[in-house]
Amino acid sequence: MEASNQSSVTEFVLLGLSAHPKLEKTFFVLILSMYLVILLGNGVLILVTVSDSCLHTPMYFFLGNLSFLDICYTTSSVPLVLDGFLTPRKTISFSACAIQMFLSFGMGATECVLLGMMAFDRYVAICNPLRYPVVMRKAVYVPMAASSWLAGGANSLVQISLAVQLPFCGDNVINHFICEILAVLKLACADLSINVVSMGVANVIFLGVPVLFIFVSYIFILTTILRIPSVEGRKKAFSTCSAHLTVVVIFYGTILFMYGKPKSKDPLGADKQDLADKLISLFYGLLTPVLNPIIYSLRNKDVKAAVKNLVVQKHSTQ
Repeated sequence: MEASNQSSVTEFVLLGLSAHPKLEKTFFVLILSMYLVILLGNGVLILVTVSDSCLHTPMYFFLGNLSFLDICYTTSSVPLVLDGFLTPRKTISFSACAIQMFLSFGMGATECVLLGMMAFDRYVAICNPLRYPVVMRKAVYVPMAASSWLAGGANSLVQISLAVQLPFCGDNVINHFICEILAVLKLACADLSINVVSMGVANVIFLGVPVLFIFVSYIFILTTILRIPSVEGRKKAFSTCSAHLTVVVIFYGTILFMYGKPKSKDPLGADKQDLADKLISLFYGLLTPVLNPIIYSLRNKDVKAAVKNLVVQKHSTQ
């Protein structure tokens, strides 16, 4: 009888800002502007890390991967969000929803691992500078970056495969801008124990372990920097990892704020909080990709010089 009462869901309706139509045009312009900044800023970073031979080092190779990852991550969701702001009925097919969840979830997990890899690179560079060329040779850092992509993709494949196998009842309205996996799981009419356990294990592996690894790495880094006798030497050493540390703090700080903030107990404010939660989740996905190229450009002399050279070369060829 239970099975007969369940209908097969072929598409989902994305709620987005349907309850606040006056905000849609404003947020369309804002999100589009941020997306263009992401494409331009990260595109320039990729271009300079590839074209400038001075930046053909492990640190900038990881940075190029991070920029490409940010472009892929935002592209997997932002066009869908922008389309939703312009479309009266915001629908997405079941298969397209699964693909979008796979890409977004996979990119998020990959970034967590990649930030950990970048912390290891900085640890070796500062704590073992003489061994750095041997430890971080091309045969090592390229597989490191590739493994972060494979790990993120494998994790996403497991989580999304478990999600799409669930039975979905008649309610197909996702209270979000995109197919966010937690919002989709709320629509399933089955026991979610396996999904909860699987995502819990994934959170430990892809959030907990990288955070712990980064934390320990920077303890050793800071200890080594403080042992440097000259102030100028300490500043120079710290400047090589300050951009990465800033990105890590923003990335994980936003996650903690998004999931750690207390829930309102006022039922009258439930709608406002629901809107705030959706907007915070949306801007979380845009904040780090927007700030990454700005941080690495402002706090890194090599990147500044490479960008200037690129501009000069462009003007000289015209």
